[in-house]
Amino acid sequence: MNLWQRRSRRAIVRAALLVACTAAAWPAAALPSFDTLRAAHRPSDLTLLDRDGTPVQTLRMDDRVRRLEWVSLQDMSPALLHAIVLSEDRHFWQHGGVDWGAAARSAWANLWNTRTRGASTVTMQLAGLIDEGLARPADGRSVWQKLGQVVVATQLEARWTKAQILEAYLNSVPLRGEIVGIDALAQTHFGKHASGLDAQEAAIAAALVRAPNAPAARVAERACAVLALQQRGCEGLPALAERALARRGGMPLGEQLAPHFARQVLRADGPARQRSTLDAPLQRAALAVLRRHLAELAGRNVEDGAIVVLDNASGAVRAWVGSSGPFSDAPQVDGVLARRQPGSTLKPFVYGLAFERRFVTPATLLDDSPAQIATAGGLYLPQNYDRDFRGWVSARTALGSSLNVPAVRVAALLGPDAIFVRLNALGLALPHDGGYYGDALALGGADVTLLAMTNAYRTLANGGLATAITLQEGKAGGPRRRVADAAAVHLVTDILADNAARAGTFGLDSALATRGFAAVKTGTSKDLRDNWCIGFTDRYTVGVWTGNASGEPMHDVSGVSGAAPIWRALVRYLHDGRPSRAPAVPRGVVEAAVQFDSAAEPPRHELFIAGTAPAAVGDTALVQQRSAAAAQPGRRFGIVSPRDGSRFALDPDIPPTAQRITFEGEQGTWVLDGKALGHGTRMTWSPWPGRHRLALLGHDGQPVQVVEFEVRGAAIKLSKR
Repeated sequence: MNLWQRRSRRAIVRAALLVACTAAAWPAAALPSFDTLRAAHRPSDLTLLDRDGTPVQTLRMDDRVRRLEWVSLQDMSPALLHAIVLSEDRHFWQHGGVDWGAAARSAWANLWNTRTRGASTVTMQLAGLIDEGLARPADGRSVWQKLGQVVVATQLEARWTKAQILEAYLNSVPLRGEIVGIDALAQTHFGKHASGLDAQEAAIAAALVRAPNAPAARVAERACAVLALQQRGCEGLPALAERALARRGGMPLGEQLAPHFARQVLRADGPARQRSTLDAPLQRAALAVLRRHLAELAGRNVEDGAIVVLDNASGAVRAWVGSSGPFSDAPQVDGVLARRQPGSTLKPFVYGLAFERRFVTPATLLDDSPAQIATAGGLYLPQNYDRDFRGWVSARTALGSSLNVPAVRVAALLGPDAIFVRLNALGLALPHDGGYYGDALALGGADVTLLAMTNAYRTLANGGLATAITLQEGKAGGPRRRVADAAAVHLVTDILADNAARAGTFGLDSALATRGFAAVKTGTSKDLRDNWCIGFTDRYTVGVWTGNASGEPMHDVSGVSGAAPIWRALVRYLHDGRPSRAPAVPRGVVEAAVQFDSAAEPPRHELFIAGTAPAAVGDTALVQQRSAAAAQPGRRFGIVSPRDGSRFALDPDIPPTAQRITFEGEQGTWVLDGKALGHGTRMTWSPWPGRHRLALLGHDGQPVQVVEFEVRGAAIKLSKR
């Protein structure tokens, strides 16, 4: 034995004795158990589960580190375990925490240098990961830190099994960049779980333990040395290392179906896997239907969409698709929660309130003729979906065919404040008061969310009882509140399910027709910026929005061609093999045969709230013409409309020939800008941008009243007809 060997042996013996003495006095109570360490493991990415425990989304909650769920040793590749032990601690299964033999072969000056092969065992490295006080600082550990590392390693070996030590190490070891733990490395850089790493991938992982941020060429060189210890070749290894290390920020494995919903549900302080109300197959189907239909609309400038499906009974969210994903320029925007104008999808609530207050019935005849509506931005000239007017129509036909002017006339009977109160009671949370929106509120002039609108329709599905939605399975949506009269709600529901009532606008074979019962309404906001289709069956309420996150208009896409096909596809999916059934008729609803004077509509059997049916002549009730103006009798003096100082905003997307301004007042001669227009109580005029002066002359030719108004809209599109 030479002098160097004798000195090394004496040094090792002294170190061993020092460790033994120090271990006896070291505060062993601070050492956690394996179960405690595993329970304290906090992944940076949490997993959202559906109602049955199926993973549907992984969401990163901690941007400082990338750490996934704890992986058991039996779920790691044998090739990985072999490579790590060979690379880091080849005598791991034999030593008691410190490899004294390897230390004896090292120079005393480097004995405690963790970079020296064999000097720092896997157990010693784990000690440094468990105890922050033993973590290796940038300038190296002090003597007492090195001694403490050895002591804790000795205690770990005495209290934990070898398998527990190796498992804890592989789940805690820092790797490339922000990555901690072998499974995070495997999923983000190799696109597989730790159980699937092959020999070459395992060798690269082992090389990264030594040099986490080394360039690909250096990592490949170290990995090749690990393979050489296994008597394996290195063919293709440099290219594999290059590809693996080039992958950064990849998502963990598994379906990523509900990122927007996960942001609403997952709690950073909760468990790694958290259960929700989602139905994974339905969520998958909803996403596929949305993307497929948007692909069919290619070329029409529509790239976004959103879907929400609610369980009628519980309020549980069964599907939540916030974006079309790859089709969208803003996939992070959640279309379920974004506020947009709902268009005609607000009309059922207006008619329902009018039915409830006995102002109109489904058989009431309303005047569908040109009208002008005061709004915050000027006077609005409502047009129907097909740019046509039908004269006298029943409320059933007006709502079913989504006629705009009758809806505004009904809204005028109620007043904007009453409508505002009802919509907020339904949970729409309108940001302004009723006076701000005016009568145009009936046509969807307020911004609402798809989630709130869908839940409001769910209130109709539940006969006027409202509850909050729920995102977590097993949790109720809170107490039920009576928001609307059950009888009035049934009338609205019956109309929305009446395919014949909407045939005049949408036809008998539109995307709104379903095999079983379904009550549904579409809506399109001004300038074709938003498409809506919301409806309910006996079990589910489905809401769909299509458009663009930027607010850019679509090209010739309406609610019935944009959102409705998606809605119908989901209803078919939900009721495959089990057709939806119509609700039972509640108390207070009666049926009567009616016929209409002037042959406005064919005779039929109609539903009424008890006490509101028209008086019967024989066995049939006769319905006479009645407009919204009939509820506000009184003689007209001078010019009723337009008012002095009115501003009219024309819609550039509607041909000028389809837009009219109506002059109303007492009997007289109408003169516009010095030119006589005609004689009577009402005149219609094709508007033109600019300031105008309107005079009404009496029978003596003298002005009864003179008003001035302005028409805005210089960029009017000329009609192609």
